[in-house]
Amino acid sequence: MVNDSYHIQFEKLCCTCNLGEITKAPVKVSGGLLHRMFAIETTKGKYAVKALNPQIMERPTALPNYIRAEKVAVIASTRLPALPAMIIEGEFIQKIDHQYYLIFEWIEGNPLKPDEIDVSHCKKIGAILSDIHNTDFSQIENHMVLDQMKEIDWGFYLEEGKKAGSVWVSLLRDTVNQLYIWTEKTKQSPMKLSSDMVISHRDLEPKNVMWSQGNPIIIDWESAGAIHPKHDVVETALYWSVNETGGINREKLNAFVNSYFQKQSGEVETDWGMVLSLGFQGKLEWLEYSLKRSLNIESTDANDQEQGTAEVTGTIMALKAYEDLIPTLETWLNR
Repeated sequence: MVNDSYHIQFEKLCCTCNLGEITKAPVKVSGGLLHRMFAIETTKGKYAVKALNPQIMERPTALPNYIRAEKVAVIASTRLPALPAMIIEGEFIQKIDHQYYLIFEWIEGNPLKPDEIDVSHCKKIGAILSDIHNTDFSQIENHMVLDQMKEIDWGFYLEEGKKAGSVWVSLLRDTVNQLYIWTEKTKQSPMKLSSDMVISHRDLEPKNVMWSQGNPIIIDWESAGAIHPKHDVVETALYWSVNETGGINREKLNAFVNSYFQKQSGEVETDWGMVLSLGFQGKLEWLEYSLKRSLNIESTDANDQEQGTAEVTGTIMALKAYEDLIPTLETWLNR
């Protein structure tokens, strides 16, 4: 039987993992869109506890992927400001009854909002990304496995949305043909770029960098894996170049990319159009997952379903905006 709902037991977790006795009621904090994150204070200290989404953990690849990602974080932390999960009894991931957890030392700091990010921040993160790409992760097994874009039956989700009366049906109907085109573009690019891969964080958004006394600490390594380095640098530069109105600040983008390449050897020249086409993949995969949550195919509760519905609309709009942005980005990068 699939256990698709959270079964969080903080006291049992703290007792089993020897974290001390809880002194204050656990507080839910921002922890991304996939899992649930809490701040816990005990007699031994303060911790960030991530309760992993039970639906995701039902996937046969989920547990080994999370373990591998934390191994990446541990290696990265030997030369970078990275925060891996605590290792307890030799394990990164803790399982209490049917619920999986990651436990982290608490960091006193905050992520930056778009209007708080300046050129100096972009330079710092660009240099850190370059250091990540230059790190030797060869001791991790299967370290160069690339996530290939799979076939997605967008028409199926459209029909299911019609049956459910979903609010996003008309938007998906107007976009469905373009979704197939974007999917095909993405499928073709990795085959042409797969000879040049690195291990990276793969989700180095501002929300995954905590700033403490002006210094960055990289958190949430759960997406770590193989990626084409130039795809990673462009996608990450875009995260850090977004302004408060949702546009891209060219000065920030240039600062990030230049800082990255100052620490890299070899040719900078590449087919940026091909690299940019890879940018559709993550958004398309997130759209499918959001559709599944919205349609209650893969959701943990009503709140999760509601969040999925909101993400469907937002992700389709993001895909369209990204397509419109590609010609400008290609011009900037070629220059």
